[in-house]
Amino acid sequence: MTDQAATQATGHPTDQATTQATGHVAARVTVIGVDGRPLPERAAARLAGATLVAGARRHLDALAVPEAAERHVLGDVAAGVAAVRAHRGPAVVLASGDPGFFGIVRLLRQAGLDPDVEPAVSSVAAAFALAGETWDDAVVVSAHGRDPRPAVNACLALPKVAVLTAPGSGPAEIGAALRGRPRRLVVAERLGTPEQRVTECAPEEAAARSWAEPNVVLALAGREAAGRGWAAPRRLTPARWGLPEEAYDHRDSMITKAEVRALALAHLGPGLGDLVWDVGCGSGSVAVECARFGAAAVAVDRDPAQCERARRNARGHDVDVLVVGGDAPACLAGLPDPDAVFVGGGGPEVVAAAAGRGARAVVVALAAVDRIAATRDALAAASYEVGGAVVNASRFAPLPGGATRLDATNPVFLVWGHRVVRHGVVRHGRHR
Repeated sequence: MTDQAATQATGHPTDQATTQATGHVAARVTVIGVDGRPLPERAAARLAGATLVAGARRHLDALAVPEAAERHVLGDVAAGVAAVRAHRGPAVVLASGDPGFFGIVRLLRQAGLDPDVEPAVSSVAAAFALAGETWDDAVVVSAHGRDPRPAVNACLALPKVAVLTAPGSGPAEIGAALRGRPRRLVVAERLGTPEQRVTECAPEEAAARSWAEPNVVLALAGREAAGRGWAAPRRLTPARWGLPEEAYDHRDSMITKAEVRALALAHLGPGLGDLVWDVGCGSGSVAVECARFGAAAVAVDRDPAQCERARRNARGHDVDVLVVGGDAPACLAGLPDPDAVFVGGGGPEVVAAAAGRGARAVVVALAAVDRIAATRDALAAASYEVGGAVVNASRFAPLPGGATRLDATNPVFLVWGHRVVRHGVVRHGRHR
């Protein structure tokens, strides 16, 4: 049979024809999403005609898999993808919800396959629907087969987050990480099955319970996005940063100046999934700016009045910042490992303690030039690539008659250290 005839007869090009045209291996693969409802007619027909069906055991047992078809239980997903790729007949892969959303479609395409996809309702959409919540303003993160810390940090930073979970990175672990924070959790267990259950609870309750797999967690702060959205997710980067000092409550101008903050932010690189420390925070302006970028932020200061001021500034900018009162470096020991650290005070001992926690970047602001050497040495001793600059800004100020003069600010010495690898980005000493 010619390639053209084979295509007309089966609806699929032959392996050889597709390889020549696209460079891909042409297994006849259909990925079918499963959400507990009867399969649509087209998906059911593809399943009935399959000679290989791969999927989780619960999906293979629940659906009408042809008796003559080879079954492959997707325990080891890589092995399953290899089996599908090697199969020469029509193959079906069963996957929960929408397989194109954090699902197996990406892995199949990376293996050179070009699957047809018959999606079902994603578990995230189903969980929000069952909770009666909108989700166009939500951020979706995955802790499935990944370091769970970025997912937890997103929950700490943002008001509405859905977490795709995995054993060991599920509701109990997320609840433990959010303990004491103003969040309510919605846990949707075994969606689309007779054992489906949706539970709303505090983080402490989630941490103390066992949960059925699979499940999805919604972490909610109770704040809806203002107005009608136009993009999902909403914009996470602020329209402006390096905000003027007037945007913050501060004591006697004891605040990191806007120009210094802007350069510090460039080296800290805060973003979704990050945890940033602001040590010796004062007004908390650096922590607030990092939180406005979607990072989880912790502000640390020994002065109770400054701690309260940092809390007020966080509320004023509608961001979540955990404020910790105590003497650094001792109080840093109980904090989760940071991705980036800003040190506004405390000396070389604080810099060394922060650098020892494996952050990808440490940025230190100094008012005196004679402190640069000790700071630089502390970063170098922790294997950071060290640089720095003096920030000596002169701002425009008005003169009578519409003229302009330059008003110099006090110079600040900014020292930074970065962990650098040849490929990729280092997170806590590992590639992310």
